[in-house]
Formats: sequence, structure tokens, C-alpha cells
Amino acid sequence: MKRFLLIGIIASLGVTGIFAQDTAKEDMKKAGSDTKQAAKDAGKGVKKGSKKTTHAVKKGAQKTASEMKKSS
Repeated sequence: MKRFLLIGIIASLGVTGIFAQDTAKEDMKKAGSDTKQAAKDAGKGVKKGSKKTTHAVKKGAQKTASEMKKSS
């Protein structure tokens, strides 16, 4: 009877340890996925900002060129 009790305790501790490892592993995967998504979002923001800046500079350069032609 004591052997079965001891085997049961050892088995339950082993199962608990396995689940704890899976949970930590899943947490690390989730953290990695969240970091990847954040990097993608940041990249999209930089891309959008760069496009807007490039467009504004181009528009300003064209306006300046037009003004210079008028004043010549």
C-alpha cells in the first residue's frame, strides 16, 4: 500500500513539473510573438512616416523651383 502511495506522489510531482515547463515554454513563445508583432508595427510606422516626409520634401522642392522660375 505504501508503495502505491509513493508511486502516486512521484507520478503527480512529475506531471506537475511537465506542465510547468510547458507553461513557461508557451510564455516564451508568446513573448517572442509579441515582440515580433511590435517590431512589425514599428516598421510600418517608420515606413508611413518616411513616405510622408519624402512627399512633403518633394512638394516643397517643386514649390521652391516654381517660385524661383516666377521670380526670374
